[in-house]
Amino acid sequence: MSFFNRLLGREERAVIKSSDPYLGEFFGQRNGGSGYTNPERASGLSVANACISIISQNLSAVPCNLYKRTDNGGRDKSKQHPLYGVLQNSANDTQTSFEVREMLLVSLLTSGNAYAEIVWNAKGQATALKPIATGNVAAERLNSGRIRYRVSQPNGSNKTLVQEEMLHLRYRLGPDGVTGLSPIQIARETFNLALSQNDQAFKLSDKGFRPAGALVFPEALGREAAQALKAGFREKFIGAANTGEVMVLDGGAKFEQISFNSRDSEFLESRKLSNLDICRAFGVPPTVAGITDNATYSNTDQESRALVVRCLAPMARRIEQAMNAALLPPMARKNLFIEHDLAGLLRGDLKARYEAYRIGREWGWLSPNEIRGWENLPEIEGGSEYLTPLNMTAINDRETETNDEEA
Repeated sequence: MSFFNRLLGREERAVIKSSDPYLGEFFGQRNGGSGYTNPERASGLSVANACISIISQNLSAVPCNLYKRTDNGGRDKSKQHPLYGVLQNSANDTQTSFEVREMLLVSLLTSGNAYAEIVWNAKGQATALKPIATGNVAAERLNSGRIRYRVSQPNGSNKTLVQEEMLHLRYRLGPDGVTGLSPIQIARETFNLALSQNDQAFKLSDKGFRPAGALVFPEALGREAAQALKAGFREKFIGAANTGEVMVLDGGAKFEQISFNSRDSEFLESRKLSNLDICRAFGVPPTVAGITDNATYSNTDQESRALVVRCLAPMARRIEQAMNAALLPPMARKNLFIEHDLAGLLRGDLKARYEAYRIGREWGWLSPNEIRGWENLPEIEGGSEYLTPLNMTAINDRETETNDEEA
């Protein structure tokens, strides 16, 4: 603002325009009356914790393999590469692959970002992943377009990592193009409502779920007497520990109960709706998260498959592409790639699997050794042969047989 505008009192205040929820909360900016949602409190809700655990544990439990493309268009596991052991067994000297992958996924779902320092050997191969807490990392884009990461150390110093030294996972790319947004930030009003309902339930529990009421006296009481009576009544009868106490009133006093409870205000129904909204925010089917109000045998099985197709598969693809770009140099990406094996989550029960194996075996696209490998059984001699149905032959073979018969 210029000097003359300040002199004449024509002051103009700029409106905060920032996608950073922390900055908006600091200046008092709120969205829809809810403002910034604390990810730690929001992820502590039972349904939110269930959704985060389901996604992180299921996706960390499935194999994350390093494959090498073959000349015939197939793939082989690149077990000799150091990165294969990082993804399968030990991510570093002190943490297993499952622990690191689970930690990264939990951070991704709660804060929208997950970081891990990459350790390289002299051959340009990733040999370890060291996860870093999201709150200790500040990402910034340089003028060159590259991203630099400033990491806070436990001793108070800072460490700078370049783009090639950091594995950065993002849930949904934010407006700045550098950091990600979590489901809690995107659906913050839903989580704020659920937190408010949780606080209200705690207050009702603290009062022993007693409805509100009024002490009615035939004559007026003084202010001090009324306050003392109210304090004594609250100390004696209010609270879960005082439930069941005998109430004795004298002086013509009557206690009139106000008929207000959780069901009358549809409080329980609103909490159920909030739980469903949280499941929608994470993309987890309700029955998988433990909400079984409308569960049946058929829809439970279908929702278990929907979890893999609609939730885990997109999340796996997001992580695979980030890992391929960060853990494999450009030349290595021509032959190597990282991919999750989600087939085990879609095979179904024993009967369904064996029926699928039978069809694949009889129609000739599965061999016994391939089937045994999926069931964690060793290969057998001659188990790599494929069957061909008698009524199905190649066109050239049919022409040859026809010519032989005519001759």
